[in-house]
Amino acid sequence: VQLQASGGGLVQAGGSLRLSCAASGGTFSLYTVGWFRQSPGKEREFVGATVSSGGITAFADSVKGRFTISRGYAKNTVDLLMNTLKPEDTAVYYCAATRRRFSSGYFPNQDYFEYWGLGTLVTVSS
Repeated sequence: VQLQASGGGLVQAGGSLRLSCAASGGTFSLYTVGWFRQSPGKEREFVGATVSSGGITAFADSVKGRFTISRGYAKNTVDLLMNTLKPEDTAVYYCAATRRRFSSGYFPNQDYFEYWGLGTLVTVSS
C-alpha cells in the first residue's frame, strides 16, 4: 500500500488543522494506521494510531484530548484531527500503516509499521 499525507500548513496557536492520509494499492480499512511527527533536532515520535478493526485508538499523552483520528472508509483515508494546537506541535507529520493489530493500552512505535508516506509540515505560530 502506498500512503500520502496531506493537509499541513501554518496555523495560529489555539487553532485546528486536519491532516489526511490517503492510501492506494490496498483497502485501508484492513490496515492499522499510525501518525508520527518529527521536529527539527528531535527523533520521530508517536502521535496516535487506530487499529484496523476500529474501536481501539491510542494517543501520546502530549496530544490526548486535543487530537482525534477518524477513518473515511469511502475515501480510503485516515484523518488526524488536531485541535487546540500549540507551538510545540510544530513538526513534519507522517502516516504509517501495518496489517498488524494492537490491543488496548499498547502504544506502537515506528518499528511496528511497514508502510510510510511522505510527511506534511505543520507549523503552529504563537
